Amino acid sequence: MAHGLILSDWKIPCTMKKKSILFVLAAICLPLAVSAQKEREITLNEAIAMARMQSVDAAVALNELKTSYWEYRTFRADLLPEINLKGTLPNYNKSYSRYQNSDGSYSFVRNNTLGLSGTLSIDQNLWFTGGRLSLASSLEYIKQLGSGGDKQFMSVPVSLELTQPIFGVNNLKWNRRIEPVRYAEAKAAFITATEQVTMKTITYFFNLLLAKENLKTAHQNKVNADRLYEVAMAKRKMGQISENDLLQLKLNALQGKADVTEAESNLNAKMFQLRSFLGLSEDENLNPILPSSAPDMKMEYNLVLNKALDRNSFAQNIRRRQLEADYEVATARGNLRSIDLFASVGYTGQNRDFTSAYKDLLDNQIVQVGVKVPILDWGKRRGKVRVAKSNREVVLSRIRQEQMDFNQDIFLLVANFNNQAQQLGIAQEADGIAEKRYKTSVETFMIGQISTLDLNDAQKSKDEARQKHISELYYYWYYFYQIRSLTLWDFERNCELEADFEEIVRD
Repeated sequence: MAHGLILSDWKIPCTMKKKSILFVLAAICLPLAVSAQKEREITLNEAIAMARMQSVDAAVALNELKTSYWEYRTFRADLLPEINLKGTLPNYNKSYSRYQNSDGSYSFVRNNTLGLSGTLSIDQNLWFTGGRLSLASSLEYIKQLGSGGDKQFMSVPVSLELTQPIFGVNNLKWNRRIEPVRYAEAKAAFITATEQVTMKTITYFFNLLLAKENLKTAHQNKVNADRLYEVAMAKRKMGQISENDLLQLKLNALQGKADVTEAESNLNAKMFQLRSFLGLSEDENLNPILPSSAPDMKMEYNLVLNKALDRNSFAQNIRRRQLEADYEVATARGNLRSIDLFASVGYTGQNRDFTSAYKDLLDNQIVQVGVKVPILDWGKRRGKVRVAKSNREVVLSRIRQEQMDFNQDIFLLVANFNNQAQQLGIAQEADGIAEKRYKTSVETFMIGQISTLDLNDAQKSKDEARQKHISELYYYWYYFYQIRSLTLWDFERNCELEADFEEIVRD
């Protein structure tokens, strides 16, 4: 089994413009011998499980999750200390540079040196202040090449540096607020995407199921039409039916043959569609099994809405966009002025000998305060602040509209689902009645009690009732999983849909 893509493998705390292409492909596949294909019965649950494991859509959802995971890991790493080693090995310099003498004249001096340097540092970002603290140790060596060349070592055994912005935006602090929300949004979106894979599977599965039933009906109707035509010819010889009725039955027989051919082509197209989506080979002949029943349940709007607002990626999306809008305003305000502090304390030694360079150390202190305050910018920076505030209001307005649309969509979806349960019951009963009526009509026609028009009407009603039953069953399951995808909640088992994301991204 694949890791993490199937709901049964998840940790559960509570435990169509492509039709023409498909038909062309189907036409190509028609000459293939059925005997060369492996017959495979498949239920709706099996198709769903297979799609979550093998479909391209599932793979895309998984890779999007992995991208978000590593982006979040990168953010977390920014909050942890780093150990860095920098150096130049070697630094060779043979050049001439200008030199001003004491009398004001200029001359050129030759540089011919070999240098080595290295710095080992431990660096830590300070998210609560936005600064950076570094503990470092360095060593530099320089040798003058040529006869009588001198050499020198300079050591900094330990130094402590602080870089701290006094004003301006604290990017780390804002990232610490935004990035967890972004990752939570990505996790919710992954589960939603997995449920949407299910919805697509349901569509392809029932398309194939309906095509299979249409072919079955077409074969049955053809057999019945051929049999009735043979009986009618005998009756015509005995003068029991008119020539018009006989011709009508002959047309029915011809139409039955044409319907079989069309149904076979459509079945091959839908077979190719589902098989391709599930990642199966072309030698597998899928035989979808009609679900025997559907869970008898009724959804409550307030319950569904609360689950959706609490767990759907939409809720995290709103929070993230609000924070990002606030961040843009804070950034614009921070650019009005800036004051940066740099401070360093440590010890330094130098000598011609390596060991002596670490003796008789001298202390070092550096304090720098950089200031940048615009005196006259013609309102440019304050204009950027106002733009950021206006953009934030636009975002908030859009969010309010999206929230209203989201609530309305949930209301309509719940209403459709509850209505669909009733429609399914009616369609199921009508399917059985229409089948019985057709059988009775055939028997009645055989004894000459009804006309061909009545028989055709009974056959048409039977076919339409069967298609209606399958169609209503499809919409029931489609609405059911659509509600699951919005709420990330399993209403059959009354528990949340969760996943072991750490395990998933490791695979």
